Amino acid sequence: MENDIYNVIVRPLVTEKGTHQSQALNAYAFQVNPEANKAQIRQAVEKIYGVKVLEVRTANRRGKPRRVGYKRGKTSRWKKAVVVLHPDHHIDLF
Repeated sequence: MENDIYNVIVRPLVTEKGTHQSQALNAYAFQVNPEANKAQIRQAVEKIYGVKVLEVRTANRRGKPRRVGYKRGKTSRWKKAVVVLHPDHHIDLF
């Protein structure tokens, strides 16, 4: 994958669990490019948001089966990254 930081992070995940983690653990969740590795995710978050990253956790999410009428399909697969920041830093997403 090309090392363009703006192609690594797709979008921040704003959920109830993510809001709690950002307040209690200083951890933020993002949907990232499935080919991105932890080092690329760390570099992208540090450059885009200007923060110090301590830890990156990733999870590959499978697509779920869905139906519309009689047609069957699947949602697309995606990758989730939880980024833990240094206690002196925070991101204003919410």
